[in-house]
Amino acid sequence: MNCCKRSAVLMVLVVFVVVLMSQCSVEATRVLPEDFAAANHLSTLPAEYMMKAKDTMSGWFGMLASGPSPKGPGH
Repeated sequence: MNCCKRSAVLMVLVVFVVVLMSQCSVEATRVLPEDFAAANHLSTLPAEYMMKAKDTMSGWFGMLASGPSPKGPGH
């Protein structure tokens, strides 16, 4: 009986806290301008750099092991 009473009181407290928390509203601390994405300071790279990066990534992916993982104790 005592356990049921404690559970009921705890449930009422949880509901009360949830109701209080749902009533609070938080404003944004920093408002972004409307066109924040328009101020892109990144310059586009020449095509030769892009091709070199693509070749480098292809080489890295080519070095990855393929096929099933070895059997035995693992992580």
